[in-house]
Amino acid sequence: MRLQIQRGHRWVTIDRDRTDARGRYALRGRLRQPTSARARVKTSSGATRVVGRLNVYRRALASWYGPGLFGNKLGCGGTLTTGSIGVANKHLPCGSKVTLRHRGRVLRVRVIDRGPYVGGREYDLTAATARKLGFSGHGPIQATR
Repeated sequence: MRLQIQRGHRWVTIDRDRTDARGRYALRGRLRQPTSARARVKTSSGATRVVGRLNVYRRALASWYGPGLFGNKLGCGGTLTTGSIGVANKHLPCGSKVTLRHRGRVLRVRVIDRGPYVGGREYDLTAATARKLGFSGHGPIQATR
């Protein structure tokens, strides 16, 4: 049995193993780079089954913004509203997808703005994104990029 993730238009094997007597599979290899990719299992007979998304997180410092800035233009186009879901990041291209995790909640969002402009922070969450994740103030979150 092989565990594969999708990279572009092809599938890459990241681990090979056998299932136990109950049909369970344990990932033995360790991915070192943060990533978020579709995952599938391929058996020796050639049968495949997509099992969902594999997320490998890293720690990142974040803050959130919104009140007082609603109605302003976003760095990637559009206007910031109370319901805008997304993050600001200085280095990722506009539209890049990032999976965020905080307190057991997971949310996949796009980069919609530039920032943050406070030293040491990598992400600025919009108010709606922070609310969905249960994030307040500033501090660590887990991110796939």
